[in-house]
Amino acid sequence: MDSGATATGIRFSSAAGRWILLASILGSGLAGIDATVVNVALPAIGADLGADFATLQWTVTSYTLTLASFILLGGSLGDRFGRRRIFVIGVIWFAVASLLCGIAPNAEVLIAARTLQGVGGALLTPGSLAMIQASFMPDDRARAIGAWSGLGGVATAIGPFLGGWLVQFASWRWVFLINVPLALAVVVISHRHVPESRGRANSGRLDIPGAVLGAVALAGVTYALIEAPAMGLASWPVLVTAAIGIAASVAFVVVERRSRNPMLPLGIFRSAQFSATNAVTFVIYGAFGVILFLLVVHLQVVSGFTPIASGTALLPVTILMLLLSARAGALAARIGPRIPMSVGPAICAVGLALMLRIGEDASYVFDVLPGVIVLGLGLSLLVAPLTATALATVDDEHAGLASGVNNAVARAAALIAIAVIPAAAGLTGEVYTNPGAFAEGFRTAVLIAVVALVAGALLAALTIRNVNLTTDDDGGVPEGEAVPEGAAHRARGEASLRHCAVDGPPIGTGAAHEAYAAEGGGSPRTR
Repeated sequence: MDSGATATGIRFSSAAGRWILLASILGSGLAGIDATVVNVALPAIGADLGADFATLQWTVTSYTLTLASFILLGGSLGDRFGRRRIFVIGVIWFAVASLLCGIAPNAEVLIAARTLQGVGGALLTPGSLAMIQASFMPDDRARAIGAWSGLGGVATAIGPFLGGWLVQFASWRWVFLINVPLALAVVVISHRHVPESRGRANSGRLDIPGAVLGAVALAGVTYALIEAPAMGLASWPVLVTAAIGIAASVAFVVVERRSRNPMLPLGIFRSAQFSATNAVTFVIYGAFGVILFLLVVHLQVVSGFTPIASGTALLPVTILMLLLSARAGALAARIGPRIPMSVGPAICAVGLALMLRIGEDASYVFDVLPGVIVLGLGLSLLVAPLTATALATVDDEHAGLASGVNNAVARAAALIAIAVIPAAAGLTGEVYTNPGAFAEGFRTAVLIAVVALVAGALLAALTIRNVNLTTDDDGGVPEGEAVPEGAAHRARGEASLRHCAVDGPPIGTGAAHEAYAAEGGGSPRTR
């Protein structure tokens, strides 16, 4: 049988190509879907383990914390030691952590296992797209990435429905346990059908200190923000962890400035356009992150939706993004990103405002769906231009780094927003067991998110320039700045924007953006 392999790569239409796609889609789907379906299970987890709302927050943020902290390092490890090898290690790690989540006897063990899950996700996620990029022939890569994106979107759409079904008819534990057989399949397929690849030889040291300091900084600040409402701002655990987080943040900046091979070269932020794009990303995805966290809980606790119904409530967002985002990307390529990046968040703000109608005995068609559709339209207009702008503001050699940074910013924004906004809205303690109190807190959280989205729209209007998204015209990293080489996104223009349409920073409804972070280290130009 023809393997489909040539001297320069594997053909998209070959059986070998289909096996590589399957391994990449299943692997990235494990991490991407698990980041969303757990939200559906939160009320059941809280009831079964007797957890308060802060514990439910940690169930979500512990995973995001380690994923955001180590995803850039995961890409570098793959480039150095073999992308398939690190991908498979990540899948196995993720499976073991998922098993620990599924059998967790208490909330503390569950949170610890979720933290380990995030590490596994950071190892496997970068490799999912990097293996495609490394394996396929250059003229087939765009088709392969497009297939990965589309099928990844379908998987993400199915995930919340499957999670809701498992919670409703089996147990919340199966949301995690189902990962184990899927991971086993990924490992077998990868070993049999995925060729190994590495990036350009790099004799520099891995930036382990930077990765650890980044994780400690995020963990310290997040712990202080989540626990402050219950313990008090002046309590010693809050003060100590906040101090540790701040000190680690300062140390992280110092280490990255002095390192010869920094995980995050700070010079990349000298591009005003890149910094502005990431500032917009932080504001907007913070708002998205907290609402997506709260909405599925609100639908179950306040509106009486079943886990399946709440898990699939946002399905129209995924459908709209799959249908419309490529067109929005093409529009941005013609008129520039400023208008889409300014109007998109404003439309999303209207969508969230419509969700204020969701109350007791809410109707999905009349109360939930209008806001979901408007939100989907706004996201469809926003995500592709935002991601493409982040990539277009640096040169080709640093596009992988830029996309990884943009992804990490989006995840960190959600992490911090989930820690801050619920507390500001009064969602603490056992509030999720009180429908009236939760409804009041949800309303306040939505209003805060609406204000954040309007602020993001204004920020984009004031700071985003209409760079040409089809060329590398923005300069990116200043000359002379030491930046470890990242694999490029490679395809500017409308083809690139179509990929960005479904690979934008994670919102919990579209295909995972972290695949672009796959490019965290070596360049395929050496292959």
